[in-house]
Amino acid sequence: MSFGPPPSVYTQSALAADRTARERRRRKVLGALAVLVVGGLCAGGWLVSSAGDDSAAADGRPAPVVQSPDDIRETVEKVPGSPEGRLMIEHNEENLAKSTETNPRYAPGTWATGKILARGVADRIEGYRIKPRYDETAWTLQLGGHLCATSRHVTADGRTAVVIQPPKSAGSEHEGVCDQVVFVDLNTGRKLWQKKMPAAQFAYVTNTDLTLTKGVVAVAWGRGSVAYDMKDGRQLWNSTTLSRCEDKGFAGGRALLALVSCGEATDATYKVQRLDPRTGKPQWTYQVARGVQGVYLPSSDPPVLAVAAGDSAATDLISLDDKGRRRAAMSLGGYDAKCGVRYSFSPFFGTTENCDGLVVGRDQAYVMSKENIANDQPSDWIVAFDLKTGRSQAKFEGREMQMVYPLRTSGDDLLIYRRGAGTIAPAAVVSWNPRTDKETPYLLFQLPEDDEYELSDPEQTDIVFERGRVFFGRRELARDDDAPKDPVLSTIGLGSAGLTH
Repeated sequence: MSFGPPPSVYTQSALAADRTARERRRRKVLGALAVLVVGGLCAGGWLVSSAGDDSAAADGRPAPVVQSPDDIRETVEKVPGSPEGRLMIEHNEENLAKSTETNPRYAPGTWATGKILARGVADRIEGYRIKPRYDETAWTLQLGGHLCATSRHVTADGRTAVVIQPPKSAGSEHEGVCDQVVFVDLNTGRKLWQKKMPAAQFAYVTNTDLTLTKGVVAVAWGRGSVAYDMKDGRQLWNSTTLSRCEDKGFAGGRALLALVSCGEATDATYKVQRLDPRTGKPQWTYQVARGVQGVYLPSSDPPVLAVAAGDSAATDLISLDDKGRRRAAMSLGGYDAKCGVRYSFSPFFGTTENCDGLVVGRDQAYVMSKENIANDQPSDWIVAFDLKTGRSQAKFEGREMQMVYPLRTSGDDLLIYRRGAGTIAPAAVVSWNPRTDKETPYLLFQLPEDDEYELSDPEQTDIVFERGRVFFGRRELARDDDAPKDPVLSTIGLGSAGLTH
């Protein structure tokens, strides 16, 4: 098998995708038309520019435009009254005796609101109430099938979507197919709607991508794509016709970009299109240069591409203007954007938007460097690149034995996670102003010593900062071989000791 997960509930999905690829190659030899099917974050206060549960005010900062409930949430954090961290959530996963490192229980998706930390685990989503030193599962939503694709995006009023793999009988023609979209209220755990994707018999855990933009949920799986209205799940548009060019994935948020691949995998060309989310009609098209082996879309507005040119890892960033014209290119030599490196480089649960070493703001892209192992020097650093010129503008240095990772923007500042150094120095979330080079501590805390390495690795763990709290959610859960029946730490969350509510 050329790709796929280790033996697990997803194996049939990967096997089915592989069989499809082999059959496609055979048809090409026979001269028939072939179609590509491949995988393609506790403050004393905060401000979420939204209506709903996440609304608040921040003193001393420019007020952003108020968001509607259907907008994709953009939270502006406020400096906490105290950066001293305290435990808010510590949740363990049970019954992992059959789950090993080669056959883990997958846990894709970590989302936070003001009240709930929600986690996707296997065939369910669980909501944990955020309270100091209090582990309470507020709700559990059984999905009726294993998770196949998730998105980091959450609406301003706390909703998100997932794609699931409904169970099929062994040997069934559609065994392993991921063809159901579920829209969920994260505050209550209520399923708002569920829809079957049209003509999605080739949608698998290895090639299905999901995103959200204002009022719209969009899914692509290579041979097709579909968009739904958030309000009621009404289908807005779909593309399922056989064509030489196919929607490989989407990037959402403020806008909707489509990554389109044309031709066979070994000689594919790519283009990026901005779509009208309500109709699916292209508004502009950017043609990616030939020879590029892969494309990621870390930001839709401003539009930014991370391309792999002559390598499997991202080698360059390309920024576009609002008409889809090229603005600047930035070489990633010496940097580690971490695009597509989750799940041991297997394209599970959606990859198009996932670059865990890269954050894009309104005017700058923030990229972490590769690890530096020299003594008496920072273990790594983050550089801010100007999206208009491509030039580096500012640099945030980590510390020796304390790597730093970009999390997300907060207004025009960057939120950064800095790893701890055992008893020498605590872990931290800080805010960095690249214009003034000012660093502001938000949270200082210690992670459990036995779990610190994995929890601090963005290739293995979701690290989410939201409303002054930081959450760590492991993506793969496996038993401790020394105590295979014991629960295993799945999620931990920390907030400010100065929190009053």
